[in-house]
Amino acid sequence: MTDVRKLIARHTPTSWTVGRDSQPSGRLPDEMMTDQVRRLALFAGIGAGLWTVGLLLDLVLLRIADTTFVPTPLVTLIEVLGIVAAILMFGYVRFSSHTSQTKVDVALGYMLLNAFGVAVINAWTYLPMKVPAMYVSWNAVVILVFSMVAGTTPRTILIASLAGASMDPLAVWLRYQTGGEVPTLLNTFVMYLPNYTCAIVATLPSHVFQRLGRRLREAQDLGSYRLVELLGHGGMGEVWRAEHRLLARNAAVKLVRPEVLGAGSEAEARMILRRFEREARATAALSSPHTIQVFDFGMTDEGTFYYVMELLAGRDLEFVVRTFGPMPANRAIFLLRQVCHSLADAHARGLVHRDIKPANIYLCRMGLEYDFVKVLDFGLVKVNYPGSLQQTLVTMDHKTTGTPAYMAPEIILGEAEVDRRADVYALGCVAYYLLTGQLVFEAETPMKMLLQHVQAAPVPPSQRTELPIPRELDDLVLACLEKDPRSRPQNAEELFRLACACRSCNGWTDESAKRWWETHLPELTGPLTIGDAQADVPGRTLTLS
Repeated sequence: MTDVRKLIARHTPTSWTVGRDSQPSGRLPDEMMTDQVRRLALFAGIGAGLWTVGLLLDLVLLRIADTTFVPTPLVTLIEVLGIVAAILMFGYVRFSSHTSQTKVDVALGYMLLNAFGVAVINAWTYLPMKVPAMYVSWNAVVILVFSMVAGTTPRTILIASLAGASMDPLAVWLRYQTGGEVPTLLNTFVMYLPNYTCAIVATLPSHVFQRLGRRLREAQDLGSYRLVELLGHGGMGEVWRAEHRLLARNAAVKLVRPEVLGAGSEAEARMILRRFEREARATAALSSPHTIQVFDFGMTDEGTFYYVMELLAGRDLEFVVRTFGPMPANRAIFLLRQVCHSLADAHARGLVHRDIKPANIYLCRMGLEYDFVKVLDFGLVKVNYPGSLQQTLVTMDHKTTGTPAYMAPEIILGEAEVDRRADVYALGCVAYYLLTGQLVFEAETPMKMLLQHVQAAPVPPSQRTELPIPRELDDLVLACLEKDPRSRPQNAEELFRLACACRSCNGWTDESAKRWWETHLPELTGPLTIGDAQADVPGRTLTLS
């Protein structure tokens, strides 16, 4: 994800650059901490394996090699406890909901526990009375290996490593206190000097981690916006929750991979970028309150497009219908009018959305208003100004884009003059879905579905649901679904007027909406928190452009 920080530093003013949530200088960034936690799980797994090998060595192999060998109960107990502790540590690191830093802190204690167990075995099984030609305690290995996987500060590693190195002298002292024979103080110091040398060396990996962490923070923590949390990812890219450093405003940042925009070469990518910039500016100029607000946009050095947009609290219409079933006619027309308001503004400015579908229509709570619609995914539009190039950001070399269940026949047939009436057709499909909970055409494959959109006559929505649908709304939906664009309402503004004229469908009010939200989405009816705005996750869907 470092590309987005590079891009913003180079392609936008320094007044805003997407960065990362600031952290204490001694802490590693969350990405590195997560990686270290995975390594701690491996460390615990290796520990379980080594303790098991030691136990089998004492109980089986050494007794076979030397029939007079009898393992002491204390050593056997320590080895069994070592296996149990390693398994518990592995499970804790892998499955606990605690933070990464907490897991690292617990792992420090686990390392000291291992060091103490090794030291006791050393002191009670093999303890030379004088300095041997070569003697390195296994604790030196424990210290070095742990320092390579623990994501914490050099100071913490040094303290923990010195404590681990001191476990061997501590075990010698305990043996002395119990009346056992021990080497002299000088011999003990010389014998375990490698432990303390390794404790000093153990701080080097930590310094490397800290330096990498500082560089990552510098790359992430720039300008006015901070990337705080990955909300979700899908076919178009990733969505992050971001916050402004100075303003009390949160935002959503979506990163769009270049390959989904159809760039096949560097020259083509530059051409797409020029169109992207022109069309994104036009999108940002849309003034309908029912259109998602675009704060900024740009492109990374690696060719990844990004948007910075308002962060919404709510659910998309696909989730709402899929979870709670079809809507009554008065609510469906209430929402349809708001979508038309957004698209009428776009159509008046020469923009055609081309991907209207329930997943791109977001049902929000905005302050005291419920069922407030926001139309999303305005980044992949078609500019339809007189004399403009008749191509879109995602339509090059006659590639067909859109969602089959909501695609107008003229798009399927590849007709050159695709205009705002294609959005009207898609709106008819959306209204059909809201009223019936079903697609206009069901088919086994996308190709069969596309053929039905071109050839088959739709069944009136009133015949596919038990909910009452007034005749005038039935007729309005079927008018939007006409195969011939000339027979449909000619733009969203005309459809808006027709929808407002459906008097028999009135009756859904702000109070009705609030009662529905209190019953079905109570978590969004109280004081809102940042976590109430999510993206691309079940139940909390936000698909941004």
